[in-house]
Amino acid sequence: MTPEQVLEVIAKHEGWLQRKSGGERADLSGFDLSGFQLSRLNLQSVRLSGTNLSGSLLTATDLSYADMFCANLDGAELRDSIMTRADLRGASIRNANLAGAVLKEADLRGGAFVSDNPGASPMHIRSNLSQSEMDEVEMDNANLSGTDLSRSSMVGANLENTLLCGANLAGVNLEGANLKGADLSGANLTDARIIGAEMVGANMTGVTLRNTKLLRSNLQGVSLLNVDLSGADLSGSNLVSPDGDVTRGIRSVLTEHEVWIREQGRGGKRAQLAKVDLSNIDLTEVNLSGADLREAVLVEATLRRIELVMSDLSGANLTRADLRDAVLDGVVFSGADLTGARLNGAELAVVELRDAQGTPTGRTWRADLFGAILRDADLSGANLKGANLGNADLTGAKLRGTILTDCDLTGAQTDAAELKRAITSAT
Repeated sequence: MTPEQVLEVIAKHEGWLQRKSGGERADLSGFDLSGFQLSRLNLQSVRLSGTNLSGSLLTATDLSYADMFCANLDGAELRDSIMTRADLRGASIRNANLAGAVLKEADLRGGAFVSDNPGASPMHIRSNLSQSEMDEVEMDNANLSGTDLSRSSMVGANLENTLLCGANLAGVNLEGANLKGADLSGANLTDARIIGAEMVGANMTGVTLRNTKLLRSNLQGVSLLNVDLSGADLSGSNLVSPDGDVTRGIRSVLTEHEVWIREQGRGGKRAQLAKVDLSNIDLTEVNLSGADLREAVLVEATLRRIELVMSDLSGANLTRADLRDAVLDGVVFSGADLTGARLNGAELAVVELRDAQGTPTGRTWRADLFGAILRDADLSGANLKGANLGNADLTGAKLRGTILTDCDLTGAQTDAAELKRAITSAT
């Protein structure tokens, strides 16, 4: 079609929208409109199925309710365009600019292309928005199930309640995005940047996390079933509700870890909570033995009677945490901050290592508190027999009845008066 013909079709379409005599809904399906200037037009409900719009200019154009099934919008300029409830199934929108665009309730699922040949099977075409610019895009309640969004920039995007099941989000930048209630189940988040994102209530069941940045994101209520968190950096991310209750995300991690313990590593998944913010959480009587909690934030956490046998909490922040009567045999607290923590009656003894059949190997694993900060901590009645307390700071710590037999206290800072109240030799 010539530009003049296209303008004539659009003029009739505007008349159709205004219900004027002679108006006619535009049907430009299958035409080659690549490179056309179509900015700031009202093209609501236009038919563009299979149309080639690659490289076209559609800035601030209203394409609400448009039929763009399997359309080609590669390299198109779609800044501030409106595509509310548009049918974009199977569309190709690679390397396009959709910054500030509105795609609320748009359908971007794959499209099934049916051939005229009765014997041919339908061909499924995946919607593709890879390597596109989509900062501040509005995609709430849209359906992007299975869509390829890889290596796109979606900084500040609104994806609240959006369906992203099985989507390819590899390398995507979702910094500051709103993903509240979004369904990301089965999505690929390899190399994704999800920094400072709001993800309350999102479904991340079965997602792939490899070199994924989830820093400082709000993950309260997120489902993390069948997810290996070892491939993600969760520094500063919050998985705990404001009142300290165990949320769905943490509960799924605990459930998987329980299976991992019970099946001796043959099933479930080890809890990978390194650098996660778990402040104020209540994990009373939970078994997290062997968990990875390196540099985790557990400020004022309630951890009474918790089991953390041979767990790694090196560098963790446990300021004012309640660890009374906890089972911490063989725990790693090296470099951890336990200022003001309560460890009354806690067990931090040596673990006798056994093989898979439960037979003693003759080797042992002692609790490691090298360089730990235990200022003003209450260790009354705790058992630290054989523990490594080298360079630990025990200034102001309460040591009444604390068992320090065979401990390494080289370089440790202690109050002489309190040390006398501890048990330092076998009787």
